[in-house]
Amino acid sequence: MSVTRRLSVPASLLAVSLLAGCASSAQPEYAPKELVDFDRQVALDSVWSESVGNGLGRAHYPLSPIFANDKLFVGAEGGELEALAADSGDDIWQTRLPAGITSALNADASRLYVGTRDGKVSAVSQEDGSIEWSTRVSSEVLAAPQYNDELVVVQSVDGTVTALDRFTGEEQWAYSATIPALTLRGTGAPRVIQPVTFAGFANGKLVTLDNRSGQELWDLRVAVPAGRTEVDQLVDLDGQPVLTQDGRLFVTSYNGRLIALDARNGESLWDKPSSSYLTPIVVGDYLFSIDNASHVLAMDANTGNVLWKSEDLEGRWLTSPAFVDGKLVVGDYEGYVHLIDAQSGEMAGRYDVGGDGISITPLTEGKRIYVYTNDGELTALDLEAP
Repeated sequence: MSVTRRLSVPASLLAVSLLAGCASSAQPEYAPKELVDFDRQVALDSVWSESVGNGLGRAHYPLSPIFANDKLFVGAEGGELEALAADSGDDIWQTRLPAGITSALNADASRLYVGTRDGKVSAVSQEDGSIEWSTRVSSEVLAAPQYNDELVVVQSVDGTVTALDRFTGEEQWAYSATIPALTLRGTGAPRVIQPVTFAGFANGKLVTLDNRSGQELWDLRVAVPAGRTEVDQLVDLDGQPVLTQDGRLFVTSYNGRLIALDARNGESLWDKPSSSYLTPIVVGDYLFSIDNASHVLAMDANTGNVLWKSEDLEGRWLTSPAFVDGKLVVGDYEGYVHLIDAQSGEMAGRYDVGGDGISITPLTEGKRIYVYTNDGELTALDLEAP
């Protein structure tokens, strides 16, 4: 790994190679398990596939596509941006942004929001791919821009959260956190609602900001640096905070804990020791999380009690989970898509997309799964009876 005193590859590779200069012959902490046969509950059928530029590029930028208005919008590291018909994969429009794309995409009813290599955030028309506004922020943006009725809020790799006017791109406020010299390559996307923004930082803190002014309302230390080496002391909050309708906030941390909070005041509801750089998901009373060993955990969202734990995919550098038809969906470093029964934790299905592996969380819509590989192949898979 190279550095500007920051890890320059995705956090998912941390288990295999350490920072260049800090370790000359790093060994995997969790060797990838071999895949074994199982009785399949569901089959996956490829419906269409589309190649998009060079995908995530050599830096493996986290270029998650987005589903909106029956379309898929997907970007590539070289600046290519495409709109596709979600049902068929047919091209609707293609464009190339002036600079390479570095962030995941987000979308409202009419615009896309995206970060580019020149340190800008742009609003792009969903109709034809034209740029409606573009604003330079403090540094590179990797996480998907987030929005509410008035603002687009972005978190940069230097620890700055910037709020822009959603319709003009004009800066409204900025908040800066002090972050360590060495961090995972990546930043968590903030969770933005109308009154406040919840943002996690590489220093292990979660901060709640008033969207009217950017003033800090409360903060919480989720993870505390510990251990003998710099890597042991990484405490990044790289997963996006998950907010439920009843006001609970779930936050993961690297080398720290998984914690459930009252979003109104930051009071802890429960917490468990855990190390994860991925975003969990909540489905009903279940909380699903994947730790840095690629162990998949199902927990009672109300108590934190572990309901089941699967180590079948240990060391396979899983993506964050998605959910479809009672199954968890994850991708892995070899290009396999895995389905896991959400109630039992048993393997339910598998499909080899191939390519250069999968590090982007799959998208799901109905019984369809969209998978974007590191080398730029976007594939639509349908669930079928085995």
